[in-house]
Amino acid sequence: MELKRVVVTGLGAVTPLGNTVSKYWKSLCEGVSGADLITHFDCSKFKTRFACEVKNFNIENFLDKKESRKLDPYCHYAVVAADEAIQDAGIKTANIDSDNIGVIWGSGIGGLQTFHNETINFALGDGTPRYNPFFIPKMIADMAAGHISIRHGFRGPNFTTTSACASSTHAIIDAFNYIRLGIADIIVTGGSEAAINPSGVGGFNALKALSERNDSPKTASRPFDKDRDGFVLGEGAGALILESLEHAKARGVKIYAEIAGGGMSADAHHITAPHPEGLGAMLVMKNALKDSGLKTTDIDYINVHGTSTPLGDISELSAIQKAFGDHVFNLNISSTKSMTGHLLGAAGAIETIATIFAVIENTIPPTINHFNDDENIDARLNLTFNKVEKKSVRAAISNTFGFGGHNASIVVKKFI
Repeated sequence: MELKRVVVTGLGAVTPLGNTVSKYWKSLCEGVSGADLITHFDCSKFKTRFACEVKNFNIENFLDKKESRKLDPYCHYAVVAADEAIQDAGIKTANIDSDNIGVIWGSGIGGLQTFHNETINFALGDGTPRYNPFFIPKMIADMAAGHISIRHGFRGPNFTTTSACASSTHAIIDAFNYIRLGIADIIVTGGSEAAINPSGVGGFNALKALSERNDSPKTASRPFDKDRDGFVLGEGAGALILESLEHAKARGVKIYAEIAGGGMSADAHHITAPHPEGLGAMLVMKNALKDSGLKTTDIDYINVHGTSTPLGDISELSAIQKAFGDHVFNLNISSTKSMTGHLLGAAGAIETIATIFAVIENTIPPTINHFNDDENIDARLNLTFNKVEKKSVRAAISNTFGFGGHNASIVVKKFI
């Protein structure tokens, strides 16, 4: 069968850099850091006392108080980001068959704040179970997709992907595949996460995954820098409206870009550490390129996973060099996690949005916080350090890699 072309017709975002897509992209281009001391809870006894929190966000501006209390923060972010994307795409169910609109959402953890609160309440009690009746619906990772569909009456395919930090990229790839196969006309996709709480920070501290640069939070996320010491935890959501080209044209809506392909692979190596030679990462980019029908020389930019960990950054760059050969030196590479922190299961969504804007605007967002070169990194690579760069971007890749060895890559190209 002939596969349908898939385009992006709407975008939405709630991020540590701004709670709309336009504010998020503007901050990326300005090289703004979203990191600061944690305000969500008393972290004075934690090894890491900073994160990239969502700021100036009040869910009661979007949902009434009674309704909002039924949702975990990860669902708050999801609903608001999805609302922006749906409005941006001009989706009105009076004019569109809701049976053919789906929601495929990603979250690595789901309602961790709810789980933490309910567990603490029980532990501090007298042993009598007094759980909130919404405990389970608030906590489970699929509920964001459910709330979005219920809120808008979308009756198409509806589920959640969970693959740690690759979750929302897998969600976007699934949405892409469902549309090009003709299973749905439109899919709301993306991901959300809200893990800046005692369990989230404490758990990642125990793994020794987080930066402990408490004296300088805004410079703590420093991918590819010699002195990087771990990632900075972030939170928020990104939403994309994917639509078949023929359906978008029939509606007469604007088209941001085209999703050209998606790749998936596994490291098959370790539960938290990347493959030292980047074999899974190399494979996922090759798979994505093969699926897109593009050549390595068609790619001008890679938004890397680039979390700012000692092992992960080296492994990913090694994979890119193996996958792209000599063309690697023509690429721009950058890690927007240097500004947003690591949004875990939502990372792929907001980074795909950044990649889309790089293609649209011919603008490479920087990798900020570079101070000292790492002798283990090839100095010929253009890692777009510290300032934005203007460049023609025909097509670009967004990489995400998750604990468990899950790898996913999206290829975005200019719509022509």
